Amino acid sequence: MSVETTAVAKKSLFTPFNLIAAVILVAGLVVTVMRFTGGLGAVTNLDQNNPWGIWIGFDLMCGVALAAGGYTTSAACYLFGLKKYHAGVRPAILTAFLGYALVVFALGYDVGRPWRLPYPIFVQQGTTSLLFEVGLCVMLYLTVLFIEFTPALFEWLGLRKIRNIVVKMTLALTILGVVLSTLHQSSLGALFTIAPSKLHPLWYSQYLPVFFFVSSICAGMSMVIFEGTLSHKPMHHLMDKEYLDNHDGLILGFGKAASLVLFGYFAIKLIGLAYDNNWHYLATGYGAWYLVEMLGFVALPSFLYAVGVRDRNLTVIRWAAGLTVLGIIVNRFNISMVAFNWQLPAAQRYFPSWGEITISLFVVTIGVLVFRFICTRMPIFYAHPDYKGEH
Repeated sequence: MSVETTAVAKKSLFTPFNLIAAVILVAGLVVTVMRFTGGLGAVTNLDQNNPWGIWIGFDLMCGVALAAGGYTTSAACYLFGLKKYHAGVRPAILTAFLGYALVVFALGYDVGRPWRLPYPIFVQQGTTSLLFEVGLCVMLYLTVLFIEFTPALFEWLGLRKIRNIVVKMTLALTILGVVLSTLHQSSLGALFTIAPSKLHPLWYSQYLPVFFFVSSICAGMSMVIFEGTLSHKPMHHLMDKEYLDNHDGLILGFGKAASLVLFGYFAIKLIGLAYDNNWHYLATGYGAWYLVEMLGFVALPSFLYAVGVRDRNLTVIRWAAGLTVLGIIVNRFNISMVAFNWQLPAAQRYFPSWGEITISLFVVTIGVLVFRFICTRMPIFYAHPDYKGEH
């Protein structure tokens, strides 16, 4: 393994991916300087009507939802006893840890004073605010994810004793992770229940907390499949026999579960629509877009997952995973931007600036590069030779 890793390190740095990443990083650094010297107005299209933009809609809301693979995979393996998925836990935990870390990193751009991020938790607690609950849970869960990630780090560093201590905490950490995820995933949806006059009735519901939590389960399982698909070819040489032997089974198992959860999500969304008696809005332009989201990004992937699992067709399942991930992004965009302030005239509606888009690409690029850096050096896709059989 070390010989192969060394060979990879010696490859030319001037690959197409690295060149594109370098351009994005340079552009991101330039916009970062502009943002922190010139303020939000220098790089964003935010205003009094639209104080939250793509940095919240994509970097935070999509980031948190798509990082749900950590708690879903850990729960499947350690709480439900599906040990056959054990090889997929570390990649899922790493993806989740980086996802949440980058959410906090990106939040610094929106807040503007990153050093004040701890204030709501340690200095002036707004205990009646949903944002306080979200911030507290994200901080605690990021800590949990870091601890769950450390066994790979300690194996790499050769710290057996402390690694063994952390491994013994796995069950407790998994339970805590599921509890914290349930709280803040749902609370992100609850944030929008205080703005019934701003969010379009087709997306507004008193059940938004439930919708956000259930959809995060779909997002988590789909992201595990999606990330595994993207990693399989470039990092195949880093994957051991256990991971490769169990990978197809993980895709089939998560595909089956995702199909059922997506079907349940579709059903409760219909219940919410019926409860509020908003059927007449389906005949409008927003109604057409709502149907695209529901039929194209919820019902269709649920059906594709089911067909893929029935036929044991991994390609179909992977496409369904990609469609679900895209659907989660579409849903969070709709709630935070597209259907928000829907009653305003077009001239006053929000559309992200090039600076906002650049920073979002900058954050994602950092995540991909750090993920690659860690996977090529630490035992993520393979069991460390000195710890084989020790879970």
